[in-house]
Amino acid sequence: MSKSVVLMGLGLDNLSERQVTERILGEVVSGRGGWLINPNVDVLRQIANDPELKELSRQADLAVADGMPLIWASRLQRTPLVERVPGRQLIWTMCRAASSRGVSVFLLGGESGVAVEAAAALTRYIPNLDVVGTHCPPHGFEDDERCIDYILTQLYSARPGVVFCGLGFPKQERLMSLLAERLPSTWFIGSGATLTMAAGRVRCAPNWMQRLGLEWLFRLIQEPRRLFSRYVIHDLPFAFRLLIASARKRSLAPMSERTSPSHGAEVGIATDGGTP
Repeated sequence: MSKSVVLMGLGLDNLSERQVTERILGEVVSGRGGWLINPNVDVLRQIANDPELKELSRQADLAVADGMPLIWASRLQRTPLVERVPGRQLIWTMCRAASSRGVSVFLLGGESGVAVEAAAALTRYIPNLDVVGTHCPPHGFEDDERCIDYILTQLYSARPGVVFCGLGFPKQERLMSLLAERLPSTWFIGSGATLTMAAGRVRCAPNWMQRLGLEWLFRLIQEPRRLFSRYVIHDLPFAFRLLIASARKRSLAPMSERTSPSHGAEVGIATDGGTP
């Protein structure tokens, strides 16, 4: 599927959360794998400023927007994305659907104990969910061949249909690219802090803050020392740059290039996911 919406040089698939879930599980059942990235403003900033990360991200089989500023930018340039697909919600939607279709999952990432706690939370609310394994790689795993081999051994043994990779950008993307080649019938989903949220170690922003694109502020209040530089010094200026660039693209593009949502996109579909 061609990427129908381009923001700062990165192509995004114009799919709803439901469509993403159906496509991934449909391919798993058919024996086809792949990997998904879901950039927010922070991730898009890194991709836009690094050619190697941009090329890596373009290799993903699916790319969907996790971040309201990306939705606003797509609307400004008149290539509106149908909806935001947040990772913290997608994991619940995907796991519910996976449970009903007999697709197993593996949780990879997070700090020590996070994946186990996330598995316990998911299976508590989705009793029939088949979690076939969990693993939290140690810091620096990406530079240790033994750690990579151990991850591969665990996945070869478990043979999951879907793997949630919560290792942070771009570590998880580099790993998913490698793993997708070795396990061609498995789907890998970039999950960032999603496992930590599912485990209950990090609180999710209230719905009204999510709708206003203020999740970053909610997280900043919780972890000001760790996140101030990232969110305030780097991401806020980039978000303004993104919106300005999209507005300029709208004004300069000929009418023939100002497309509506791609064919098959279900505008206005309500998602059936979310945390319990």
